[in-house]
Amino acid sequence: MIRSVLALMIAFPAAALAQVDQSVGDFEDLFRQFEGEVWPTPDEIRPAHGAPGPDYWQQQVDYDIDVSLNEDQNRVIGGARITYTNNSPYELEFLWFLMDQNRFRRDSWGNLTSIVSETDQVSQSQAHAMMRYREWEGGFNVYALTDERGVPMDYTIVDTLMRIDLDEPLASGDSISFSIAWDYNLVEENVIRARAGYQCFEEEIENGDCIYLVAQWFPRAAAFTDYEGWHNLAFLGSGEFTLEFGNYEVDITVPADFIVSATGELQNPEEVLTEAQRERLATAMTSEEPVFIVTPEEALENEREGTAATATWRFAATNVRDFAFAGSRKFIWDALGVQQEGEGDAPDVVLAMSFYPNENEPIWSAWSTRVIEHTLDVYSGFSFPYPYPTAQSVSGPVGGMEYPMITFNGPRTVRDEDGNITYSRGTKRFLVGVIAHEIGHIYFPMTVNSDERQWAWMDEGINSFLDYMAQLAWEENYPSTEAEPDSIIPYMISEDHQPIMTQPDSVRRLGPNAYAKPATALVILRETILGRELFDEAFRTYSRRWRFRRPTPYDFFRTMEEVSGHDLDWFWRGWFYSTDHVDLGISNIVQGTINTEDPEIENALEREEANAVESMTVRSNREAGYRTYSERNPEVRDYYTINDAHTVTEREREAYERLVADLDEWEAEFLNSGLNLYFMTFRNDGGVVMPVILDITFTDGETEHVRIPAQIWRRHQDEVIWPYLTEREILRVELDPLHEIADADRSDNVFPPQIQRSRIELYRSSSSTNMLQDQDLTVGQGSLETRPENEGDDD
Repeated sequence: MIRSVLALMIAFPAAALAQVDQSVGDFEDLFRQFEGEVWPTPDEIRPAHGAPGPDYWQQQVDYDIDVSLNEDQNRVIGGARITYTNNSPYELEFLWFLMDQNRFRRDSWGNLTSIVSETDQVSQSQAHAMMRYREWEGGFNVYALTDERGVPMDYTIVDTLMRIDLDEPLASGDSISFSIAWDYNLVEENVIRARAGYQCFEEEIENGDCIYLVAQWFPRAAAFTDYEGWHNLAFLGSGEFTLEFGNYEVDITVPADFIVSATGELQNPEEVLTEAQRERLATAMTSEEPVFIVTPEEALENEREGTAATATWRFAATNVRDFAFAGSRKFIWDALGVQQEGEGDAPDVVLAMSFYPNENEPIWSAWSTRVIEHTLDVYSGFSFPYPYPTAQSVSGPVGGMEYPMITFNGPRTVRDEDGNITYSRGTKRFLVGVIAHEIGHIYFPMTVNSDERQWAWMDEGINSFLDYMAQLAWEENYPSTEAEPDSIIPYMISEDHQPIMTQPDSVRRLGPNAYAKPATALVILRETILGRELFDEAFRTYSRRWRFRRPTPYDFFRTMEEVSGHDLDWFWRGWFYSTDHVDLGISNIVQGTINTEDPEIENALEREEANAVESMTVRSNREAGYRTYSERNPEVRDYYTINDAHTVTEREREAYERLVADLDEWEAEFLNSGLNLYFMTFRNDGGVVMPVILDITFTDGETEHVRIPAQIWRRHQDEVIWPYLTEREILRVELDPLHEIADADRSDNVFPPQIQRSRIELYRSSSSTNMLQDQDLTVGQGSLETRPENEGDDD
């Protein structure tokens, strides 16, 4: 009880806490409704059925950007004309923009609040980053902000946010344009984790060329929404980004020998690609196999030559919430046209592309673009056709990160001293898994535009659920267990367990909290609670309702309930709002046979039960040949000596005849059925209510699979007794036989209890702990001294 209330205090509004008392005793209604108490009140913007309402609105921000990459200084220099359209019903006196590169200033809130877990150690990565900050600093340098007339505009920087003050309020329905110029130092990603940055190859192939992954690289409009107003949570590192949709035209100037991958479609291929490359791109659109646009041999030759000239790549993107790009002279480039059944503005052919250095071969050319193709097929089946013309996987120092139409992914092969190329099973799994995950993010949250800064699970958890489906569909027995119910148990019973609804910057272990636990919850919801047909229809409806819009968790919860026809407040409460875990068990089973009320039958059974256990003294007397007094003196015997208490009397027979005459047909059938009525006692020791799933095995060898809905716990949350009527005799009952519900303690899942099994390893004692031997110490005159390294043994 205490644990559940603490969880509620973390996640529920204060107004709801005042209504927590639910009974005089310790009863807690785990099926209590969220509507009206915890979830926001529905309105015409976000109605109770979970779809966008008639008054739904969101802002639009369009960007026209020129950016150049200074390779010598690892620096980005940019200028943009930004047009902000106010679609809200309110006038705006100022605009807030995200300045996420300020996270890498020495005095940023993220840096100043960075902590360590111990007082006697620091990790290598932490130490490396701290040393780098002594000589390097990131962060935006804004050197011009002007309105359309060229007049400077007032602005204020607040850590990773910038407020632009307007001379006149921006009325509802109006737009404003202004220009901004900035630069900043790129992060070396392998030193300071940044979700973007550069990596240089010093002695791998030739000359130390670099790969640049550029993201969060321009001032981006902060979200202004109906449920929060201006989103002003600073970027501290864990909470990702919630942004506004808009149209982009971006000119990217890089060294002329660079290959560039970016959000959107290339607008000037004739200026930056050779004729052969353009022909290969055209071939790729209809090919059944990936086509090299830049071959491994060409990429190797390209990085050997180098150039001081520059080239400008022009990209355009429509209705996207962000823009990222990557560039390197090391890139191999392959592409494949993926056919799909377009819908609305969705294209009929998506150009799947991969960009990677020779250091990643042969696994990237074998799988990267193919994984994109596979991911689009799986995700589109669960949601909607892929909405953009390109889907790209780019290799670099970032382990995995997503942006519209472009993703950054990290797995590489290993070369030994002899130059042999190898990769582990884990590397293959990482490559397939991370590309599926990051490409999947183009659906969630790049299209279904959830708020990552507040609710990381809405993109990471939902996406982990779907990429798990994609991984299992990649090949038979694919080694992925990230969303299997049993896999989440260690986290759910740990001291670090926090509600999924916790803001991500406050989460201690983001991986299990925002990725694995919600993914597991959705697997259970699909496979065990709703079934695939109901879940898939509800999830597809949610996805289509909210593509290119901004859903909240409550829109997701409400949609899943409305479409599936299931009230799921109990499920959201246990899995998303609490720190309880699942621990169901069978504490007892009582077998009852039906009393026929026929004294001829029942009295005989009572006699049998009464005589089932014989007195030890009586048995010993009999075995010793001892005879009772009445056996030796028959004259003292009477009616009660000859007839025991279970002898049927005439009065009992007459009473039974009157009873039979008055019985309804069903009563007579029930009394004479010979059925067994079992009373099974189930316990809920973990706090999370779940369905009770049973395999009931009978003495005839047959097994029945029974699924009892979670509502069995609605009046008693700790223990319930469930009746089960059968003509057969039960031999064994197992709870959760298929490991579906993440049950933390399975020792009480079988009744009668069974002997537990384990594999025994032979314990071998450790070697001597003689410190003189371990430390190479010798006895000196009066003390122990460390022997000098150059001193040999006497013999």
